[in-house]
Amino acid sequence: MKSAQRGDSLIEVMIALTLTAVTALGIVAVQSALARGERAALIRERAALIADSVVEGVRGDADRAGIVSQWQARAASMLPSGDVAISDRADGVRVATVSWRAQDRSDPCVESQAKPLTSCIAVAFAR
Repeated sequence: MKSAQRGDSLIEVMIALTLTAVTALGIVAVQSALARGERAALIRERAALIADSVVEGVRGDADRAGIVSQWQARAASMLPSGDVAISDRADGVRVATVSWRAQDRSDPCVESQAKPLTSCIAVAFAR
């Protein structure tokens, strides 16, 4: 009596491997997108903290140039191509802008004193 051999055909194995590969690639793509989003959020958080510190320093101290240069150095070390600028508007409002080079350029900076092709956080304040 012959025993019937049963097994998976080559086509079934190839389909299973293809589905596994597509699933694995999808998981890798999602993880990569999450990592990019987390990095962008971290950069924005750092920029917001720097902008807030610049505003508080300029409000309380008359040496605006010293505070800006101090925070420019910190922004350059904490952000990719980080920069800090303060502008005076005609209505007595000042704007502290922290800009950085963004990887995706999806959120361009509209402030006039920021470098081109950067993202930024701008905080308006009155002295």
